[in-house]
Amino acid sequence: MPRRQATRPRLSSMPDIAALAAIHAACFTLPRPWSAAEIESLLGSPEVFALVESSGFLMGRVVADEAEMLTLAVMPDARRTGMGRSLVQRFVTEARVRGAAQAFLEVAASNCGAIALYRQAGFVEVGRRKGYYSEPDGTRVDALVLSRAL
Repeated sequence: MPRRQATRPRLSSMPDIAALAAIHAACFTLPRPWSAAEIESLLGSPEVFALVESSGFLMGRVVADEAEMLTLAVMPDARRTGMGRSLVQRFVTEARVRGAAQAFLEVAASNCGAIALYRQAGFVEVGRRKGYYSEPDGTRVDALVLSRAL
């Protein structure tokens, strides 16, 4: 089956970068949230894409036939509403359209809610990075490397 050419979709307007940075800051504290400049820089790369909802967003990238979920951020008051599940499903679809055959992501081993979401979406653990993340109290937490076929 021939693969589709990976092209960046034309957006009628760029996402509100400041709003994405504010959502990221509300969701992540350590090591630190991404700045608006970092988000804008990533989105300037043709392989990176953002999927945006009113109270959350997901950024991913596709290189060759592999997709990577870079971040998923849903405002605390919008969690458990299906928004995260919708963003992950949209990520899988967009990654396929861009020619990816496999998707990967990393998640803190202590983030039970996110792990459950990703497992529900068909991701399985394929690796572990020892002590990759730091918790607010300074303890180190493993990153689980999850993957799924697309």
